[in-house]
Amino acid sequence: MSDEIYAGRDPAIRVTAMPADTNAYGDIFGGWLLSLMDSAAGLTAARKAKGRAVTVAMDGMQFHMPVKVGDEVSVFTEIESVGRTSIRIAVEAWRRERHSEHAVKVTQATFTFVAIDENRRPRPVEDGRTNN
Repeated sequence: MSDEIYAGRDPAIRVTAMPADTNAYGDIFGGWLLSLMDSAAGLTAARKAKGRAVTVAMDGMQFHMPVKVGDEVSVFTEIESVGRTSIRIAVEAWRRERHSEHAVKVTQATFTFVAIDENRRPRPVEDGRTNN
């Protein structure tokens, strides 16, 4: 994804990395970033499922570079596929230095969610197998 594609997309979540989010070395903790990505994917899944959806898997997370305190972190999601009860979502996290317009992808992963009912049992995803 180039800077142009980044600029043309709306993130599911955008936040500023803060000192409380760092590891012992002063870089942003990978778990914090993973949590943001799961939250962003969860918003996308719940919207598609038109109700509650839970994370059941996360595949292929790769960290490309660190996030620093003060960086703006934008998390983008895209539905890859929809099954009867499941939704697979590609997630990318990008960082932008506080006083720059240049954005860089820092990590990516694929999350799988399952739509559930009020009894926490899998239920069909409404509107079936479309990718919107």
